[in-house]
Amino acid sequence: IIRAMYSNPPAHGARIVDTVLSNPELYQEWRECIKIMSSRIIDMRSGLRKRIEDLGTPGSWSHITTQIGMFSYTGLTEEMCLFLQKEKSLYMLKSGRISMCGVTPGNIDYVAKAINEAVIKFQQ
Repeated sequence: IIRAMYSNPPAHGARIVDTVLSNPELYQEWRECIKIMSSRIIDMRSGLRKRIEDLGTPGSWSHITTQIGMFSYTGLTEEMCLFLQKEKSLYMLKSGRISMCGVTPGNIDYVAKAINEAVIKFQQ
């Protein structure tokens, strides 16, 4: 049973994509949604970097705005990441990779302050 599902995935997604890409109005709406989403991520990257730098957090933080996409490698150590998870409920991979989609106008200050605290606590 499972073999058939993975070897022959449903065509629903492909049909939706075909519908959107072949309809000029839907295609334009999709492009606008992508622009809004990508702009928000760029804004969150800029805002996070500014807040971290304004707090005087040791280190260089330019990589936050030079990277692109939904995820960012923060440069935090595994020890810092575990501290953020356990003490600040800020979840990221142990490698320091964080989802920028999870950074919002409502939590960006908290995220920056938590990163600052982790870096200061564990700086070498």
